[in-house]
Amino acid sequence: MASRNATVNRETLETQIAVSINLDGSGEGKFDTGVPFLEHMLDQIARHGLFDLDVKAKGDLHIDGHHTVEDIGITLGQAFAQAVGDKRGITRYGHAYVPLDESLSRVVIDLSGRPSLDFVADFGAGMIGDFDTELFYEFFQGFVNHAQVTLHIDSIRGRNSHHIAETIFKAFGRALRMAVSVDERLAGAMPSTKGSL
Repeated sequence: MASRNATVNRETLETQIAVSINLDGSGEGKFDTGVPFLEHMLDQIARHGLFDLDVKAKGDLHIDGHHTVEDIGITLGQAFAQAVGDKRGITRYGHAYVPLDESLSRVVIDLSGRPSLDFVADFGAGMIGDFDTELFYEFFQGFVNHAQVTLHIDSIRGRNSHHIAETIFKAFGRALRMAVSVDERLAGAMPSTKGSL
């Protein structure tokens, strides 16, 4: 299988984002975004997905984190789509349940070519430190739209908002890892009856 990595740069009047990803990495993450809690969550994706992930961002954080977080999701989705390629020979579907103390989340993904997000998570707190919990949805919506995947995220239970977020991102990394894994039995075939994804 060809090397599965990509680098994408995205610049707007609001943000400048650079994302590099290697789907066959070792879980190494490098982050410089100005949004520390998001960096903590991106590190969960890298470590649990076993992706090498480098994210640099400069955004209008003097306003708030919205544009930066959303645009990181968009750029990560673009990089992921490039890295995964035509999807021949991969598992395509992935799922994971991840607990952390009292919290439990489930993430299910289909590298379908059709963007769809169903996100069900009730964060008890509006903020985790300086991070607005509403921005988790914006991050995943940006990713889904540009990676062109179907993504279901469910926080099944939890009280601590930090724990809830961490279980979601760990499960997301693990579900992605499963979905992009090579299925030897497919022998390079497209995992779809349509012949394309």
